[in-house]
Amino acid sequence: MISTKGRYALRVLLDVASNQQDGYVPMKDVAKRQGLSLKYIEQILPALTRNGILEGVPGKGGGYRLVVEPNKLTVGDILRITESNLAPVSCLQVGAKECKRRSICPTIDFWQGLNKVINDYIDSKTIEDLLKTEYCD
Repeated sequence: MISTKGRYALRVLLDVASNQQDGYVPMKDVAKRQGLSLKYIEQILPALTRNGILEGVPGKGGGYRLVVEPNKLTVGDILRITESNLAPVSCLQVGAKECKRRSICPTIDFWQGLNKVINDYIDSKTIEDLLKTEYCD
């Protein structure tokens, strides 16, 4: 399951991408528009800046802006930064110990296939794709 950290990171990035035409976007404005806690957003920002997704400027007139073009930034990029794991089962997690039953596991091919489908899908969607989505009230 994708945590609030991953979901909120996507919402923050979409908001910044939609509002950065006039410069840096203050996170208090993003928090208000998105109905998110500013304190929670502030916990997500370091990972996004450390990984070269956002750039921040402190002080009056400051805020954040995307460093990567929205059409070059995939949902998979963001979820891999914000989530500790995307694998559907523990034996497929990055860095997991080799399962003793792997060679005789009747379900490993299924889990590997599901993992591939998940990763292919999240890597096929960009921030630009999500920006094009129209929402109905």
